[in-house]
Amino acid sequence: MSVSSNEMDFGAEKIHPQRKDVLVGRPRVHGIDILRNPILNKGMAFTLKERQILGIHGLLPPVLLDQDREVYQVMQNFYRWDNDLDRFIFMMGLQDRSEKLFYRVITENIELMMPVIYTPTVGLACQRYGMIFRKPRGLYITINDLGYVYDILCNWPIDDVKAIVVTDGERILGLGDLGAYGMGIPVGKLSLYTACAGIKPENCLPITIDVGTNNLALLNDPLYIGLRQKRVSGPNYDKLIDEFMKAVVKRYGKSCLIQFEDFGNHNAFRFLEKYRHNYCTFNDDIQGTAAVAVAGILTSLKISQIPIQDNVFLFQGAGEASIGIAKLLVKAIVKAGNTEESAYNQIWLVDSRGLIVKNRPKGGVEGEKVMFAKDHQPLDNLEDIVANVKPTVIIGAAAIPGAFNEKVLTDMAKFNNRPVVFALSNPTSKAECTAEDAYRATDGRVVFASGSPFNAVEHKGKIYHPGQGNNAYIFPGTALAVIAADIRNISEDIFLTAAETLAKMVTKDNLEEGRVYPKLGDIRNVSLRLAEDIINFAYDNDLAFRYPRPDNVKDFLSEFVYNTDYESYIPPVYDWPSQNHEMVMFH
Repeated sequence: MSVSSNEMDFGAEKIHPQRKDVLVGRPRVHGIDILRNPILNKGMAFTLKERQILGIHGLLPPVLLDQDREVYQVMQNFYRWDNDLDRFIFMMGLQDRSEKLFYRVITENIELMMPVIYTPTVGLACQRYGMIFRKPRGLYITINDLGYVYDILCNWPIDDVKAIVVTDGERILGLGDLGAYGMGIPVGKLSLYTACAGIKPENCLPITIDVGTNNLALLNDPLYIGLRQKRVSGPNYDKLIDEFMKAVVKRYGKSCLIQFEDFGNHNAFRFLEKYRHNYCTFNDDIQGTAAVAVAGILTSLKISQIPIQDNVFLFQGAGEASIGIAKLLVKAIVKAGNTEESAYNQIWLVDSRGLIVKNRPKGGVEGEKVMFAKDHQPLDNLEDIVANVKPTVIIGAAAIPGAFNEKVLTDMAKFNNRPVVFALSNPTSKAECTAEDAYRATDGRVVFASGSPFNAVEHKGKIYHPGQGNNAYIFPGTALAVIAADIRNISEDIFLTAAETLAKMVTKDNLEEGRVYPKLGDIRNVSLRLAEDIINFAYDNDLAFRYPRPDNVKDFLSEFVYNTDYESYIPPVYDWPSQNHEMVMFH
């Protein structure tokens, strides 16, 4: 039988009337089991009183450390490693030992930690997941579990799950089909739910749908931990996803958020359209990427001084990321006053067969690409396309490293006083160009953003800080709003609201440094502001189901934010001996 998080961790606790922050009652588990439970474990920060009453006195060295000292100890170990993969493994081990300490370290060092616990390091971690796997986090549901998905969900020991991130591992970042190794993405995304927006970790559940992999290297890898078979597709695959969606609602209710992550292009769009109206769901690769990119574009136009309806946008790539950005961009252009037809005419897409045009001789155009097809001569080469289309904004999201070569970049600088170049592909090895490439080729005039972080660039005595279009600016705050206000239909207008809010938060100082996004160190404040604006939009448009509507949304959100400070397990109603007194053993 499953239990709630409170039942798992605590007995019949009560809140002390004078101390709202203190639980009156002991954890159900006792002794060494407390130290093995990452939700309860405080490491060396257990007080003498707690060690005595909880039966762990003697199981720890006698020194007492407060949480700040523990953070210092963690950071000293963190710096001891000489590569980010080892730092990733170290931080995951910390998460397995003490969740509160893990998130305290992350939130206090978010700019340093983000590239380690998420992109770009998470890509390498996924590629080597079989080697670094230590302890299971989340659920694995395989094609062999068809008919029993709900039973597997019931094996998860916590009832109060409010957010799920799910992948089938077919398109992990720009690395392709990693099968079960893709679990690193849901785990990493949900870590950012908590670190960036304060969503309680016990409310989060990472899930991998394992239907096999078409990656021959993995199938021959002796350390591979997934199903050793070619990827299943067709009716049985769809049946498994259908069963999964219904099982989530049955287990956790209609308000449980389901975030799709790193599904193949052919499945991502159709699942979004199939489920978005009947489930609380979104696809971060399509909608989260779209929102963060559109936010960056809105900000960049403050620098280029060209109104959005007068720009020409060219996308290198026509997959789920590019299509998602383009479609949200259409909404932003229409909102600025253009017709939808005119907005589509401003946007050009390039796929593996060249420029997307009508009556294209090489393979034609189908699916979501059709609406962007132009009456134009076919062109294959990106350099020729840029020279012909003369875009004001060029966006890369096809994971083709070096696609924005010197010719492309110098031409962009010829056509535009302030060319806008977004190299959004992840990880860093797949970026269309580096920040240094962009600034050098355009003589420092470029407005640049990337998917992975780049170091500051010095050019002609000026320091430029390239912006990172990290989805973490969007999805944690959006998820917090969805959970807090009980939003069950996550419309495109919600993501446009998120994009507009993010763009508004870029300061004049940020712009002068070359940033089109706020500093990552401010991401907790960004997420809370984002959630606040989304919640207000949801209530104004009858999308929120939690009533009554809060009078003060900012105060209302504070009730949902995870506190990384350790809790006291000692009931304050007792008169405990001072730690300086002789030890008293409790039986």
